[in-house]
Amino acid sequence: MMKKKSISASKASLVFFLCQMISALDVPLDSKLLEELSQPPTITQQSPKDYIVDPRENIVIQCEAKGKPPPSFSWTRNGTHFDIDKDEQVTMKPNSGTLVINIMNGGKAEAYEGVYQCTARNERGAAISNNIVIRPSRSPLWTKEKLEPNQVREGDSLVLHCRPPVGLPPPIIFWMDNAFQRLPQSERVSQGLNGDLYFSNVQPEDTREDYICYARFNHTQTIQQKQPISVKVFSMDSLNDTIAANLSDTDIYGAKPVTERPPILLTPTGTTSNKVELRGNVLLLECIAAGLPTPVIRWIKEGGELPANRTFFENFKKTLKIIDVSEADSGNYKCIARNILGSTHHVISVTVKAAPYWITAPRNLVLSPGEDGTLICRANGNPKPSISWLANGVPIAIAPEDPSRKVDGDTIIFSAVQERSSAVYQCNASNEYGYLLANAFVNVLAEPPRILTPANKLYQVILDSPALIDCAYFGSPKPEIEWFKGVKGSILRGNEYVFHDNGTLEIPAAQKDSTGTYTCVARNELGKIQNEVQLEVKDPTMIIKQPEYKVIQRYGHVSFECIIKHDSTLIPTVIWLKDNDELPDDERFLVGKDNLTIMNVTDKDDGTYTCIVNTTLDSVSASAVLTVVAAPPTPAIIYARPNPPFDLELTGQLERSIELSWIPGDENNSPITSFVIEYEDGLHEPGVWHYQTEVPGSQTTVQLKLSPYVNYSFRVIAVNEIGRSQPSEPSEQYLTKSANPDENPSNVQGIGSEPDNLVITWESLKGFQSNGPGLQYKVSWRQKDVDDEWTSVVVANVSKYIVSGTPTFVPYEIKVQALNDLGYAPEPSEVIGHSGEDLPMVAPGNVQVHVINSTLAKVHWDPVPLKSVRGHLQGYKVYYWKVQSLSRRSKRHIEKKILTFRGNKTFGMLPGLEPYSSYKLNVRVVNGKGEGPASPDKVFKTPEGVPSSPSFLKITNPTLDSLTLEWGSPTHPNGVLISYILKFQPINNTHELGPLVEIRIPANESSLILKNLNYSTRYKFYFNAQTSVGSGSQITEEAVTIMDEGKMAMASRQVDIATQGWFIGLMCAVALLILILLIVCFIRRNKGGKYPVKEKEDAHADPEIQPMKEDDGTFGEYSDAEDHKPLKKGSRTPSDRTVKKEDSDDSLVDYGEGVNGQFNEDGSFIGQYSGKKEKEPAEGNESSEAPSPVNAMNSFV
Repeated sequence: MMKKKSISASKASLVFFLCQMISALDVPLDSKLLEELSQPPTITQQSPKDYIVDPRENIVIQCEAKGKPPPSFSWTRNGTHFDIDKDEQVTMKPNSGTLVINIMNGGKAEAYEGVYQCTARNERGAAISNNIVIRPSRSPLWTKEKLEPNQVREGDSLVLHCRPPVGLPPPIIFWMDNAFQRLPQSERVSQGLNGDLYFSNVQPEDTREDYICYARFNHTQTIQQKQPISVKVFSMDSLNDTIAANLSDTDIYGAKPVTERPPILLTPTGTTSNKVELRGNVLLLECIAAGLPTPVIRWIKEGGELPANRTFFENFKKTLKIIDVSEADSGNYKCIARNILGSTHHVISVTVKAAPYWITAPRNLVLSPGEDGTLICRANGNPKPSISWLANGVPIAIAPEDPSRKVDGDTIIFSAVQERSSAVYQCNASNEYGYLLANAFVNVLAEPPRILTPANKLYQVILDSPALIDCAYFGSPKPEIEWFKGVKGSILRGNEYVFHDNGTLEIPAAQKDSTGTYTCVARNELGKIQNEVQLEVKDPTMIIKQPEYKVIQRYGHVSFECIIKHDSTLIPTVIWLKDNDELPDDERFLVGKDNLTIMNVTDKDDGTYTCIVNTTLDSVSASAVLTVVAAPPTPAIIYARPNPPFDLELTGQLERSIELSWIPGDENNSPITSFVIEYEDGLHEPGVWHYQTEVPGSQTTVQLKLSPYVNYSFRVIAVNEIGRSQPSEPSEQYLTKSANPDENPSNVQGIGSEPDNLVITWESLKGFQSNGPGLQYKVSWRQKDVDDEWTSVVVANVSKYIVSGTPTFVPYEIKVQALNDLGYAPEPSEVIGHSGEDLPMVAPGNVQVHVINSTLAKVHWDPVPLKSVRGHLQGYKVYYWKVQSLSRRSKRHIEKKILTFRGNKTFGMLPGLEPYSSYKLNVRVVNGKGEGPASPDKVFKTPEGVPSSPSFLKITNPTLDSLTLEWGSPTHPNGVLISYILKFQPINNTHELGPLVEIRIPANESSLILKNLNYSTRYKFYFNAQTSVGSGSQITEEAVTIMDEGKMAMASRQVDIATQGWFIGLMCAVALLILILLIVCFIRRNKGGKYPVKEKEDAHADPEIQPMKEDDGTFGEYSDAEDHKPLKKGSRTPSDRTVKKEDSDDSLVDYGEGVNGQFNEDGSFIGQYSGKKEKEPAEGNESSEAPSPVNAMNSFV
């Protein structure tokens, strides 16, 4: 049985999209696989549901979608078709559904208010956008009103009403004076959530005539001002004088001081109220009380606790803020106002409702004909939302019938779908607080199998490690996967393999015999495809000699060994660490090939040393400890670390300084060089000791600088050349007084996390830096070059504050000031931050491509306007991809390549292009949020280049004088092939090369028969292809023509005769007779003078005795006509009867120094009796070499 399981995240090296697509994943159009697959439309970008626009700028209503074929777009306005062709102010972007309404050239934003919806449609279905409500922002003026001066008695409460005009969106309210200075607020005077200014009790200093309420409308960047309000506070004494002058003897108020009063609530009124808030929003509850003394506000939740980490108090605890509320936050919240005369309270009953939110949003389905599937749409809310379905934007009840579809509430069930069942379904979940709309398509595809894993991909693993061999596939219906080992191997089965659902083959413990070729076969009812990959199993890396524990005396030398064994095909790298960190940058540390040597060892070298060996596939390590000991001491002197100081005393206590004194301990024969003073802050970090200062060893007192609000303890450590002493006992504690903070937070930054916010962060002060209790931060900001006044808020001891409702990517001036219960730190410095970025709006224009050569091109573009970047310009990205090869005229998709050019660069080089190919590219601008829209695709072509080498060269059918050559065309022709060039030359037995022959072959040929070659000869061939640009790289091959079998047999027979015993005896007898004849002739000549042998032989011509031939010295009657046959061209032997050395080990030639050396040692016989003259022409062309001794002896047979 095949064993199947799912790949875990830790094992899977690659997750392939299409293996998951059947699980209803979204289908990206830029996938290499789906280049030719149809897909219904999918909405990829749309404007927000509630879209408030600036009435002074063009209105851009976004609608982007993808699909195959590309979808067309249409719009409805207020439920009816919106014909954009009839409105000259409205245009639709090319290849997009985004509308641009031209307001800046005469259009009226109010005329385009309404509800818009976009539809994207192709032959597979229609997707729709949300209902996009377009409303222009409004910033109306304050209505004129007559404001009476406010006269109020000291100690009474007062409310100054703002009542701002109703704007869209609602304005931000703040109070300032005529000098545009923010009115100070406190527990006594504060601004409510409705914008009114509340006085818990008025004081004489509240008298002024310029209380001005401002309303800031951020969308239009305008500020409206209310008329100034006058407040006059009169005291009891002045009131009594006025009444006495008018009412004579009647004393109404007497001489009583300002009357204290218990708290009463100014807002909200009554004892109870109700509040409804939506899930996920921010809940704001407010209680502002009047009273003298000023009441303090406290908040509780009846029957529960305020949620931790989500509860904040603002406006001097008058406002309770709970973020990200949920149904669990419903309940009764009580605010209690209290002063010394009593208390009052108010209960706010909070109900948390919820607009619809997804539990299970419908997901795209990709099915095969005949398969089943479901679309599930589940949402929750309070109240429970209702679910309705649409098909291609039409309510499903009136949509065309589909027998494969059945609607069951929040589920659509599909059974035995067909290709016509493809459609886009919309699920709408709505209640009284809102709605959700989701598109999900059903795409029915019938596709033969495709394998995505590259062919001949190489996998390498370590012996006994798991091997994961990928076979990423796609097909519809889902293909069955089978694995084979080797090209003709049997199917893999058994427990030694694991077959994963995504096609991956796992070998849990790879062995050496696991190496080889593995073939993956994918098949479904529409077809079959296979792919081969390679697996190599490598030997593990091992440390065969590990470093060992060493004890070394100070100033000695030590060496750690690390000898490794590894697979010969892997390149190891060795790294040494000390205590799991890099080796010290010290020339005493010498790293060798197999060891680490430390020269002149010191105490600092004590530690653990680790040898780490890394290859591309595995890593091993081994460690050893080095202990450094002192050299054997002289018996008279013992050196050691000093004893700790003692008797610490604090004197001269001041607010910011104190004097510390101590008595040194024994220095143990090594003078004390310094004292280190450390302190502990028992108030903020008890048990943690910090470095304070260091003084020379001759000093036993030191004046220490102190910080406010720290409970100090001190200790002293003595230092000599041997080391540091143990710390002394701590001194007595000394608590310094509180003070204003001396410094402000550092590293203040302002960076938006969303397009409509500004996140202000800083590094909080340490505990001892607070200088007192109640550490807080005053965060201030204003829009650079727009706002004159700072907006400020005081926050608890945190390190972040988020400003909401900001314009997209505008500069802000920011400052953060520390304060505590005693006051503020010095005025902080300002930093510049930016609100959040949004995606760029405009694509680069005027994209031009200049092709430099067949593999390199230069692209130019015009920079986009900086305003449209809507963020920090990070650069431009160029996407380019090969469309097709011009030589093969076949399209094949190659994954897009991306080049990033930093900064405001407007050109770049595209390297690594393939010659003679068609490419496309587009350019996008990039900011911190992401990429903007792509420019229109630009097509360019590369010129021809030189081709690659022919794919193969085979030499077959060898004969005596011919060879057959077959070849394959180049894998990459890089142009139009015009011919092939074949060069070849013979090679002799000493590997010397003969003359080179060159042949030009037409490009349409794939084989050639070479004739008229020498037999039994090795040839070397060089073969390449040519385009009009030039010749490509060559491929080489060698081959041998076969040997003449008849001549081989004759040579073999000759050798056999020459080696017979009787033949050797006969030859010896002949040689003896010749020797005797020579001796006799020699003797006779010496006796009788010169013996004219030649003349007498000529005179007594005897037919029985023929003279020796003058040309070669052999006996005429035994000469063989074949001895004088011409040599075959290129032959290396004297005649055809000569036995080659390589053909017989017993040839007589092998035993002499030359052919003639067998018969004459001094040349006397040949010199006197051969009758040598000028050579006369003989029959045929005689060889220039002497006849071989074998031929001479054969003539006697």
